[in-house]
Amino acid sequence: MDNDLIDLMTQWRHALHTHPETAFEEIATAKLVAGVLRRHGFEVHEGIGQTGVVGTLSRSAGPAIGLRADMDALPITEANGFAHRSQNEGKMHACGHDGHTAMLLGAAVALSRDPAWAGTVHVIFQPAEEGPAAGARSMVEDGLFERFACDAVFGMHNWPGLPRGHFAINDGPMMSSLDTFEIVVDGKGSHAAMPEEGSDVLVCAGQIVIALQTIVSRRISPGESGVVSVTQIHGGEAWNVLPDRAVIRGTVRCFSSAVQERVRTSIGEISTGIAQALGVNATLDYRFGYPATINSPAQADLAASAAEATVGSSNVRRGCRPSMASEDFAFMLHEKPGAYIWIGVDEGATAAPLHNPRYDFNDAALAIGANYWVNLVKLFGAR
Repeated sequence: MDNDLIDLMTQWRHALHTHPETAFEEIATAKLVAGVLRRHGFEVHEGIGQTGVVGTLSRSAGPAIGLRADMDALPITEANGFAHRSQNEGKMHACGHDGHTAMLLGAAVALSRDPAWAGTVHVIFQPAEEGPAAGARSMVEDGLFERFACDAVFGMHNWPGLPRGHFAINDGPMMSSLDTFEIVVDGKGSHAAMPEEGSDVLVCAGQIVIALQTIVSRRISPGESGVVSVTQIHGGEAWNVLPDRAVIRGTVRCFSSAVQERVRTSIGEISTGIAQALGVNATLDYRFGYPATINSPAQADLAASAAEATVGSSNVRRGCRPSMASEDFAFMLHEKPGAYIWIGVDEGATAAPLHNPRYDFNDAALAIGANYWVNLVKLFGAR
């Protein structure tokens, strides 16, 4: 990749990092993206899924590929002190989406200069990946794949813990699903000195929390994966009063819809059973969120081949351990076959973790990621 383009990617990345925008507020980010794409011959469409941008470029008859990068930042106050630190207080690119956007923009420019590929490429710049906003779902619901027909769609995420110059990918699950639940326990409040006059919802809530931990250890096969985490317990306001209501909230993560349904059923059975035994009522509100990010076999193999063409086969890890974190690119993979790959960013020591106030994307990985995208497009068009 030409040095001038590497310099441009670095400039774009630093500009985005300095001016981060959170979910569905990526106005300036989308404007930068659209401007670069138009200057390099792409047909540009804005406002897809609220603030998403899609650029299309065709070389000849052939297959159509979708390449996705996420654009949004996190509501985190940055702790770094370098020149390109965030100037938007309380917001920062702590997950590397500034790098993702710069790499895909660099690949788009490189493809516009290169006649040696066939077919159509749709570069998809997605808003609102972080949190429950699910910008990928918003783009799909806004007709993404009806308006921009793709034979397959691909995503990439930087990965601290993986050395720069390395990639990792699975044929199958890469990231888990993410569901949330709320259990409301209702009983009869009483004076703390006279518990026999009421029904103690806090004792019930405590037993439910402990029992939920048996779902993964006793109701899910050891050959399957799942995580049930209680993250909140609310109840009571006074030192000397037993409340009449307690609320338990948490998350569920797994890699298959069968396990997802088993966990949901188990949470309901456990909370209802314990509540009945203790003379109170428990009501479950289970909310399905992000599905699991699962790569299609053929597309995962193609992505791995593109990574090998970029950094060599010895630096591409096939069959890596999936992450229990979640990713809304899963909504796109539910619509189209495709694959999601991790790109390494570490230089010797492990980089600050994602979602950390000291995280910063490694600029030395920009050219590697952009070259991966270009190689993927060329391999896809040559099938």
